[in-house]
Amino acid sequence: MMNVLAFDIETVPDVDGGRRIYGLGDLDDRDVGQAMLTKRRQHTDSEFLPLHLHRVVAISAVLRSADMFKVWSLGSLESTEAELITRFFEGVERYTPTLVSWNGSGFDLPVLHYRSLIHGIQAARYWDAGEEDRDFRWNNYLNRFHYRHTDLMDVISGYQARGFAPLDEIAVLLGFPGKLGKSGADVWPQYLAGRLQEIRDYCETDALNTYLVYLRWQLIRGHVTRPEWEKECVLVRSALQQEGKPHLEEFLRAWR
Repeated sequence: MMNVLAFDIETVPDVDGGRRIYGLGDLDDRDVGQAMLTKRRQHTDSEFLPLHLHRVVAISAVLRSADMFKVWSLGSLESTEAELITRFFEGVERYTPTLVSWNGSGFDLPVLHYRSLIHGIQAARYWDAGEEDRDFRWNNYLNRFHYRHTDLMDVISGYQARGFAPLDEIAVLLGFPGKLGKSGADVWPQYLAGRLQEIRDYCETDALNTYLVYLRWQLIRGHVTRPEWEKECVLVRSALQQEGKPHLEEFLRAWR
């Protein structure tokens, strides 16, 4: 199997950016974040912030290569945003994996682009569109219709917005655990409460759901046989059991 990196990010309001853009310098983080969400709701009837006003607090991934299956969250609880993003792009540089996401083209990667721009993080391999490696002209991370980054929501919907579906619902339909009662809306309150480990654990389960949906997609497109797909599912279950972590054990119990 080629190197596959299924990933997910979790974000909170970029309160430093909010202070600068909206002139909220006298407020603490909680109040700045609430002001940003309120302003957004007044304009759009939604609290979902523009992508350039998200700050990354967790990046989780599933790495599958010929001799490895690994699920983890990048960095540590003490890592800065810049460190997390640097580690992500260092992995791309090292492995040149197929990146796999659910709505990564619409959310995760644009957020990482903006935050890389803010922190000045270099990622030459990721941004290559054929200037350095001619093969990347025909298959790179930036083109929506190339598979070096496979946004499963985009691909499976036929690139039609009316066909977009939530990862949680698709995962559940396929017998996978889905979000286990959590959602992205919980991340900001959890972050304010200092529960970053819970955010990282939640992010890991999203990356796992994404990888399992990717396997199912590989089955229907004929890139793996049904016995190969079943064998891979057994491998994933075994790897998660060996980890012995409570959130992964919960994931296993919910996997039908």
